[in-house]
Amino acid sequence: MINIEAMFKITYGLYVVCSGDKESGNGFISNTVFQVSSKPAKFAAACHKNNFTSGVIVKNNCFSVSILHKETDPELFGRFGYKSGKDYSKLDGMEIKYGETGVPIVLNDAIAYLECKVVQKLDVGSHWLFIGELADAQIVNEQKEPITYDYYRKINKGAAPQNAPTYIESSELVDEKEQVGPGNYKCAACGYIFNENKEGVIFTGLPDKWTCPVCGADKKVFREIL
Repeated sequence: MINIEAMFKITYGLYVVCSGDKESGNGFISNTVFQVSSKPAKFAAACHKNNFTSGVIVKNNCFSVSILHKETDPELFGRFGYKSGKDYSKLDGMEIKYGETGVPIVLNDAIAYLECKVVQKLDVGSHWLFIGELADAQIVNEQKEPITYDYYRKINKGAAPQNAPTYIESSELVDEKEQVGPGNYKCAACGYIFNENKEGVIFTGLPDKWTCPVCGADKKVFREIL
């Protein structure tokens, strides 16, 4: 029998992967970016086929990777991990730099970034694996440490978005089986817990447009903790 927790022992970082140009762009939170060759330097980034950014990468033939640090604002995870670029402009209000390829690069909470030109696209099932040749790479902040997916889960109490390669149903996770009490709903983006008794409001009665007060994630990403 597969122990789901063993899968979390694989080391992952957390990144914002973007594509587009100065006219329009989009991005998503990824924990699947890795180097695949050195000469020339090439990096792979996995993107769910249903992600809006997937089509943007195909159209623009390039992507950027912003490497995040441990103190990253939870709002950034909510913005890029739990909202869709189909109906929300994720780059609005962000600190953006445009690279040599014209691709947008998110500088908010980044310690470094990579800029890649797509040279290959592989079908790996639920996801596309985009292989990009490195066009540029720069350090943004040398003082802070990169955040890992393990740190995000244990300290930030966050979970992978449904389209992430590492997404696991909440019912299968050991830490979600802990008895917390009735009337508690947890934000999958930042770990915030909405307590009905404390708030004096039934969660299901909240408006559909209600969002997490910590990270801004949509109501639909909350799940009840029994």
